[in-house]
Amino acid sequence: MEPPSANARRGLVPWQGILLAVSLLTFWNPLTTAQLAIVSTNAAERSDVVLRVRNMPDELLSYVWYKGERVGQNHQIALYNIGTRECHPGPAYTGRETINHDGSLLFKNVTLEDTGNYIIIVLLRIFKKEIGFGQLHVYELVRTPTLLVSKTTATEHKDSVVLACYTNGIIIQWFLNYKSLQLTKRMKLSKDNSTLTINPVSREDAGDYFCEGSNPISSSESEPCKLDVTYE
Repeated sequence: MEPPSANARRGLVPWQGILLAVSLLTFWNPLTTAQLAIVSTNAAERSDVVLRVRNMPDELLSYVWYKGERVGQNHQIALYNIGTRECHPGPAYTGRETINHDGSLLFKNVTLEDTGNYIIIVLLRIFKKEIGFGQLHVYELVRTPTLLVSKTTATEHKDSVVLACYTNGIIIQWFLNYKSLQLTKRMKLSKDNSTLTINPVSREDAGDYFCEGSNPISSSESEPCKLDVTYE
């Protein structure tokens, strides 16, 4: 197979020649193991976010961004020609992406569907390429959780109480009297931590309970619920 530089001299539109070179290099030249990498990023839904690139090499011709776990024409977001400062969108372009001159990718108004793997291919002037990988995680802002309790007054050593926390957060924590809840042998949490069962209740269980829902970019607390414990 002839080197990609030969194809670049056949009268193609410049950015098409660059894209063809990137495509051919996938087979003609093995991917390097350089430390080029996309900085994996967490973002709030509907915010603007920049996917930055570490260890960018020198003497560059172009950047090509892809969404997904593999390089393919259907996954291409855009190609940026450094010499002309032109950006050429691909099939995966949504109209919200911009490749900056430093190779970073600006996403405007990100959605949950933008979560996933991203790839950047950098074409060097010596017709070699480097490839970097990273992830974007988009999360909803956590709304105020709703805390429900089966009863607010219970009899010691007789009654059981169930508290349920409803939240769009992915992590749930429980608090008693504004301190992290220390589980006792009589307390049990569901697998996702959304339900707390106390069976049976004891006088030391009395107090203000609340739950917190969180994800990597936000958190929110429920209103407190007071549990009174009576004893005979």
